[in-house]
Amino acid sequence: MPGNSIGHTLVLTTFGESHGPAVGGILDGFPSLIDIDLDFIQSELNRRRAGQTFFSSARKEDDLFEILSGVFEGKSTGAPIAFLVRNTDAKPEHYLQLKDAYRPSHADFTWEKKFGFRDYRGGGRASARETLARVIGGALAKLYLRKQGISVTGYVSQIGSCSLDENFILKDTAAILSSPVGCPDPETEAKMIGLLEAVKADGDTLGGAISCRINGVPAGLGEPVFDKLSADLAKAMLSIPSVKGFEYGSGFSAAGMKGSEHNDLYITRNRAITTETNRSGGIQGGISNGNEIFFRVAFKPVASLMKDQETVNREGEKVVIKGKGRYDVCVVPRAIVIVEAMAALVITDHHIMQRQPEG
Repeated sequence: MPGNSIGHTLVLTTFGESHGPAVGGILDGFPSLIDIDLDFIQSELNRRRAGQTFFSSARKEDDLFEILSGVFEGKSTGAPIAFLVRNTDAKPEHYLQLKDAYRPSHADFTWEKKFGFRDYRGGGRASARETLARVIGGALAKLYLRKQGISVTGYVSQIGSCSLDENFILKDTAAILSSPVGCPDPETEAKMIGLLEAVKADGDTLGGAISCRINGVPAGLGEPVFDKLSADLAKAMLSIPSVKGFEYGSGFSAAGMKGSEHNDLYITRNRAITTETNRSGGIQGGISNGNEIFFRVAFKPVASLMKDQETVNREGEKVVIKGKGRYDVCVVPRAIVIVEAMAALVITDHHIMQRQPEG
């Protein structure tokens, strides 16, 4: 099975299934002599962990990670960093009813058509539990970026029909971590919680959107054709389970604008060349221009419901999937750290490539 790795010079490869013994990864190309803060890595995993709110899955996993190689005396050695998280609350018996049935909007049918076989235990490799490895890889990338003065900040900007004002300005990043839904605006947060409560009571689910802002990125990262920084960010985000869309800068709203309205005019500020506006989202021609990089990622509603759903089995016969199990009402708040992780991996990858000498 190809397609388990991402990156050019910094390459993350992940492995494991939802209800197997463990999930993990190998991060190859990570520079040496980077201080490895184990507490920080664990805190990033804790942000993703289930069972912390009324609208997240009830699966009880400690999500404790182990580093197997590539770190010695608190620093990266330059060797591949291998790590894993053991599954301690796997309950494959919960999925017996799904052994022969195709769950609506899941990868069951397509996976079986491609491989002729599938792991029905929570989706196996297609499960979002695989993203644990991404979070660890992303935490390591953040430790690298910290030394470069680069920060990556994600937050929930929409859940269902509730969204932040389009002119919202992020001022208090601490409010993101203190919010149960990861929304930095208390008024919008309250509306989101009310909507989640109502939808959960009905046995249904919601989608939403995460906004991400990357500051401190120097001009010059990215390549002008196929390895554009924007294209690599898009691939990274669209590889996250449940993601349905990606836009950066002005995004799809640019389609309704005139060139005179959309252009970012160059100016000199504090003796440095910059742009008066940032509709480009910090990337022009696939290369960072030194401004804040910002983008938005759209997530579909969770496909597993607490309602019965009609579907078909392998024989094409109609069957009913019972609405039971341990599922999120909305994955978006738990996915903030995943979006940040993938963004950090992409920025680190391009930063390392830019630093490499030619020849």
